Amino acid sequence: MVAKITSPHSIVRTLNYNENKVQKGQAECIYAGNFLQDAKDMNFYQKLNTFKNLMELNTRAQTNTLHISLNFDPSEKLSKEKLAEIASVYMGKIGFGKQPFLVYKHEDAGHPHMHIVSTSIQDNGKRINTYNIGKNQSEKARKEIEMSYGLVKANGRNTRQVQGIEPVRVQRVKYGKSETKRSITNVLDAVIEKYKYTSLPELNSILRQYNIMADRGGEQGRIYRYRGLTYRILDADGNRVGVPIKASSIYSKPTLDYLESKFKQNEQLREPDKQRLKNAIEWTLRNRPLSMAYFLLRLEKEKVTGIVHRNDQGFIYGISFIDHRTKCVFKGSDIGKTYSAAFIQERIAKRMIQTENLVGKLLRKQHYGTDLLKKQIPAKKDTENLKNTLDQKDKSQPENSVSKARDTLEILLRTEKNFNRMPYELMRKKKKKRKLNL
Repeated sequence: MVAKITSPHSIVRTLNYNENKVQKGQAECIYAGNFLQDAKDMNFYQKLNTFKNLMELNTRAQTNTLHISLNFDPSEKLSKEKLAEIASVYMGKIGFGKQPFLVYKHEDAGHPHMHIVSTSIQDNGKRINTYNIGKNQSEKARKEIEMSYGLVKANGRNTRQVQGIEPVRVQRVKYGKSETKRSITNVLDAVIEKYKYTSLPELNSILRQYNIMADRGGEQGRIYRYRGLTYRILDADGNRVGVPIKASSIYSKPTLDYLESKFKQNEQLREPDKQRLKNAIEWTLRNRPLSMAYFLLRLEKEKVTGIVHRNDQGFIYGISFIDHRTKCVFKGSDIGKTYSAAFIQERIAKRMIQTENLVGKLLRKQHYGTDLLKKQIPAKKDTENLKNTLDQKDKSQPENSVSKARDTLEILLRTEKNFNRMPYELMRKKKKKRKLNL
């Protein structure tokens, strides 16, 4: 179980967020703790007034709202009764057992989770101290509840990288086929906290894998000037479609200010992952790819996505790598000079030259029979891979290079024929006729 605690400035907005989910069929208010009525018997204003009556007892408190999300592993199937019981026990352990609180079971993510809304103002007007409540009271309560209810431990073997939960196969968003805001939120929850990126373009290189991008707008635009940020859905061609969603309207608040704080943290966090990525690239290059397309294809087997950056003319000017195993993103030049797009292209081109030289040598020696040729021909697996790859022309390589490579492959695969071979019948020496001594 993973707990996330926030202290919003407005009880109205917090309650509205959850009630709107209920109206859309994405959530259900399953329990009302320390209320005079059951959750199903109260409307929005009855719930709100209960909180407001307590808040009016202490108008000096700047933060008086508590919003908690309790997240569970996808493998855990918990009933509404069990969730309500866990929520009540949790609230008691963090010191809010006597406060009014509402429990909402949400259905808008790939894992079971619930939201709890409460206030920190007590009936005597005093405010419950929430300083470091997540680190202290909540962490202790989480561990005790995991033990008592046999839940998957957030710091155990099944822990995911950040929130302890890995969304179930986050689907690529397709505009018009799923609710825009919900789809964007699901992808952001799976990326923002889990991957290590150090700039907005690096973050977008990940988000684009799911047809989403973070957009600041034009430099002369109002959104850019006021440091705003929106999230957009992209179509299959990478074009922006639909209405942009403000970062501030998303529950996790992935605003520009928040992302910039992540950029600084990730600079150090991703450093240990650099060597793993280097090894993956080197291993792929040692398989001697004959085009950039083939290189990127083989790189996927190492759980690394390579993204080639091209200008308007189609020429490659850069490359980025997303390592899905260590959840980090690097520009090729940030890994090292030899991993930039230019150097990788150079290494691939050298392999092309080596292949052409090999074919030339084989052609010069074909008169010596097939035994020598067999020693020089690549393994069947390599030639099959090469044949499949060359069908995918890469813009980074001239047309004649691809044609030469294809011709080279045909020569390598062709059954050797010795056209200078003399037919056996003609090679037989005529027997000399014996002279008869008469």
